Formats: sequence, C-alpha cells, structure tokens
Amino acid sequence: MTLALHPMPGVPRDTARRIGLLGGSFNPAHEGHRHVSLEALKRLGLDEVWWLVSPQNPLKTDQGMEPLASRVARARQMAGHARIRVAAPELLLGTRYTIDTVRALKRSFPKARFVWLTGADILPQLVDWRGWRELFAAVPIAAFARPGWGHAALAAPAPRTFARYRLGADHARRLAVSSPPAWCFIASRLDSHSATAIRARRPRKARPKGQTIDQKSSEGSRMLPDRSKDTAALLALVRRSLDDDKAEDVVVIDLKDKSAFADYMVIASGRSNRQVVAIAEHLTERLKKAGHGSLPVEGKQGGDWVLVDAGDVVVHVFRPEPRAFYALEKMWALEAEAAKPKAKAVRGRRVKKPA
Repeated sequence: MTLALHPMPGVPRDTARRIGLLGGSFNPAHEGHRHVSLEALKRLGLDEVWWLVSPQNPLKTDQGMEPLASRVARARQMAGHARIRVAAPELLLGTRYTIDTVRALKRSFPKARFVWLTGADILPQLVDWRGWRELFAAVPIAAFARPGWGHAALAAPAPRTFARYRLGADHARRLAVSSPPAWCFIASRLDSHSATAIRARRPRKARPKGQTIDQKSSEGSRMLPDRSKDTAALLALVRRSLDDDKAEDVVVIDLKDKSAFADYMVIASGRSNRQVVAIAEHLTERLKKAGHGSLPVEGKQGGDWVLVDAGDVVVHVFRPEPRAFYALEKMWALEAEAAKPKAKAVRGRRVKKPA
C-alpha cells in the first residue's frame, strides 16, 4: 500500500500506542465527542483517540447528511487537541461496518492496542449491528455514561450477554491491554450535546424558501437566506465577490445530487487572517445587499477558516496552511473515487492486436 493510501497518515505501521476508536457520522461533530475523547485519554490511559468519520452509517439514511469532506473538516476544527486524530479511513479501507473497520485497522497496525469508544446510549442498539458479537471478540470496548443512559443501558441484551467480561471502573486503565472480550462502563461527567439536536436547531434546505424567523434581540428580526434565489446567480455573485477581494485558488464543488444541505461548496484562500476575515465580511455584506438576508458565519474570531452559509452555496475561506491541513478538496476526491463502481474482471481469451 502506498503512502497516499495510508488509512491514518502520520501514524507508523508498527505503532504500539494505546488508541481509542470513536466512530460515527459526526453530523456534526460536537462538544460531546470531544468530552468522551478527553475522558478516554484520562480514564483509560490512552495515547491517542481517533475519530473515524463514517462516509455513511448503514443504520441511518443520508437525509440531512452533510458531505463527508465538510464533516471531517468540522470535526478537525472541533477536536482541537494534539492527541485527537480525525480521518475517514473507511474510504481507503473499503469497509462499511464497524466490525470490518476494526479488523482492517488491526491488520494495518498489528502492534497497536485499540479500544472501541461509545456512548452508553449505543449499548441497547448494538444487537442491530452486523457482527456485534464478533466486535466484542475483536476489540475491548469502553462505554461512557450519557444523559438518560447510565446504568439502565447495562440491562440491554449486548452488555448482558458479555456481563462476565466486564471490568470494574477502577480497572479501566487495564482495558487497552486486556484480551477481548473485555469491556468497561465509565460513569464520567455527563455531557448533553447531541448531533440530532444540533441538526434540529440548524435546518437547511428543508426549510420553506424565504421564510423569516423573528428573533427578539437588539438586532430585531433576522431574515434567513432566501432559498428561492436563483442558485446560478447566487454562485456568480459569490465568485465576483471573491475575485474583487483577491481571493486565491478558488475551487467550486458541485454538490447537486450528492448532498441535501447545499448545491455548491466554494473553497478559497486568503494570504493572512485579516484578509480571510475581510473576504468573508465583504461577501456577507454583498449578499445581504442583494437580498439574501443576514447569513450564518462561523470562524471569524480566529481567521484561519471562516465559513459563510449562503443557503444553496456554502463558502469556506482559509489561510493556506489550514486549507492544506483540512484538505477539503482531497477529501472530496477520495469520496468521489470511493463512489465509483468497481470494474469487474473479465475472463477470456487474450485477443491479439492487429499487426
């Protein structure tokens, strides 16, 4: 396997680190994911935690699912920790189910000590996972308490089936070096963040076009992006604004028929934090003057990466270094490559070329 196809770039194949695996859609990543990861590093004595962003959860529909590249990039921004790695190795491993991903990672990193991390709310769902018994036999598992899903989750069929292999919380630091099946319940501080709740508060294209939401604040009512505006004209306005502000390396990614949250993603660069913020501010001003309302903007405080949600066009403005790190274009290329149907081998006689 070449370096380009390395499932976790930067990690040597012979690593013997203790690594927690936190898999999911991360749609979007939130403080709850980070909380579990930090607790795992501390309570389990891990060296790293890997966030495995799934291209598509086989138990969920893709309705409302943001593109993989966006989910990976936002997860990296949310993680913000030197010992948390974020990637989508299933694209390169060619796996879809957790048990297959775990087995593939163990083959790729045979000396690593992996622990599967999950919230207690997942324990009752495990029996619906393909190969859930094999998963217990393949990797130690740590389940972290979630609001409403503490010790009650331990009565679910999966934890009951493997009850005799449960380690006490006082032995949690032994989990990574324990031979599976082995699992532990961690009654840590509860975190109530939920991706489902976040998506419910941030509906996108499903919202009726041009709807106004009154917000009682010093700014009065706020008009959300008008989805009825012609998308081509909106994209043209975005591109003109970026060009006027000397944005560099502008890339437009067509999301139609690929995503429910936007029709286009635009990626651009500014040479400095100040230019990145200025590009985003001028863009929002021009869009507002064109009748698109006050737009959601994220990341202006840092200026490394600013996201402007213009409805059917989502714009990412980066400094060059963060852009290279988050690698949105590369992630999209990987996703497109993984979606291609694999050619079937054709057996038969070899036909000689004409002389």
